[in-house]
Amino acid sequence: MTETWQLDGRTLELSHLDKVFWPEDRLTKEDMLRYYQMVAPTMLPYLKDRPVTLRVFPDGIHGFSYYRRDAPEHAPTWLRYVDYQPATSERLIQLPIVDNAAGLLWLANEGAIEFHTWASCAMNLAQPDMAILDLDPGDEATFSDVLQAALRVRDALEELHLRSYPKTSGGRGVHVYLPLEPSHTFDEVRMWVKTLAERLAVSYPELIAVAHGATHRGRQVTIDHAQNSIGRNTAAPYTLRAQPRAPVSAPLAWSEVEAGRIRPSELNLHTLPERLQEVGDLFAPVLQGGQRLPPLTSG
Repeated sequence: MTETWQLDGRTLELSHLDKVFWPEDRLTKEDMLRYYQMVAPTMLPYLKDRPVTLRVFPDGIHGFSYYRRDAPEHAPTWLRYVDYQPATSERLIQLPIVDNAAGLLWLANEGAIEFHTWASCAMNLAQPDMAILDLDPGDEATFSDVLQAALRVRDALEELHLRSYPKTSGGRGVHVYLPLEPSHTFDEVRMWVKTLAERLAVSYPELIAVAHGATHRGRQVTIDHAQNSIGRNTAAPYTLRAQPRAPVSAPLAWSEVEAGRIRPSELNLHTLPERLQEVGDLFAPVLQGGQRLPPLTSG
């Protein structure tokens, strides 16, 4: 099934709308596109002027998938991109930029279920305007453990007079964002987050560990400082995730984290539009930046 949609003065030919993308939930590609159309006004400020990496699932969440960092060759001429020269490649990459709902839905129509963003903007790719503390549970850790670790992160940041904002990863983890002035390098931000993680691991050894390698076992929750590296990307606020129940990477209030009653799978394609009407965009202060990282010492 194909339909023509009009968005932002653009004509989009959206195809295979009846293809099932989430079989367990009987959710189709059209359901996904309708979701992104509804949340676009809230989601777009987190994509605007920021390189995006796409996770593409042409046949739904259980089919073949791949990450796409560069703009498709057949992309419309109005889809913007920024050139990037990776240190590990001779090839110049054209990183897509999503400025409007038409761009968001055009890429989603290509099979992009997930949108992951850089921590820096196109105008200055080398200087992040946010630090990200990626909290990832070990195989024996619960989501309650993750929430407790997030609270310890918040408390440590508050002691440094820094404001932070949590969101679910859309899976078992939590991301804590620290908005910044774009005045630090990625290396500086990454080492600062590592030092903070080391401090927390010393203070809460049963709960928190510093991430080493791709996997982590046990009851601890790791903090991945490597996420703050140029070219790395994190699930964008309000992006869908390719998991059963179509969960969303959903901003949270710290009061919700304290209450501990959050169920990530309940923050999903069906519930997020209504939640936005009820609580608004809890992540909006992240876009205000305005913080600098104070000095930290190891130990």
